[in-house]
Amino acid sequence: MAAGVALAVLVAGCAQESGEAEVEMATAEPTVMEISEASFGCIQDMTAVRGFFVSSLTGDLDATVAVANAEEGVYPVGSVVQLVPTEAMVKREAGFSDISHDWEFFELGVSPDGTTIDVRGTSEAVNRFGGNCLTCHLQAEPQYDLICEQTHGCDPIPVTPVMARAIQKTDPRCEPMELTEEETQALQALAAFAVGDSEEN
Repeated sequence: MAAGVALAVLVAGCAQESGEAEVEMATAEPTVMEISEASFGCIQDMTAVRGFFVSSLTGDLDATVAVANAEEGVYPVGSVVQLVPTEAMVKREAGFSDISHDWEFFELGVSPDGTTIDVRGTSEAVNRFGGNCLTCHLQAEPQYDLICEQTHGCDPIPVTPVMARAIQKTDPRCEPMELTEEETQALQALAAFAVGDSEEN
């Protein structure tokens, strides 16, 4: 009889410890990614998907590429998406921001010496043409997880696919790449647009 009581007490004790462990696991804070200048490098070292590039800060590149190739679905935590070297979006931990679908936007400074983070956040980042990144990406249809492509519902930006390729090829953090004549002309047109825009403002 005594043995039976002892066994019951032992089982109850284990169950209590197990329950406490489950409570601790349920209330544990989610792991927060450390994102710094070192998180961003030469855009050409990322994985190209159609006209943009992706990578993963958590090492789950296959899952990121799978969503990018499918052109719809929710990107996994740690996914990095870039069209040009000076702008990036990173999928943060669940609960980071409801309004941005847990994406954080970055304005980056790039030079042969590396990368600087000039602005980061949800609604703080602005593209080189003065457009707010979040405002633009929120226009993407729901199945695209805020990723803007030409047919996703976002307002068009004054960067053609040829311009984007030229900008990607001239990332100063990368080894020099030869531009086609069309890409060279596209960069000149983009530079003229930028100068005209700044003179108006």
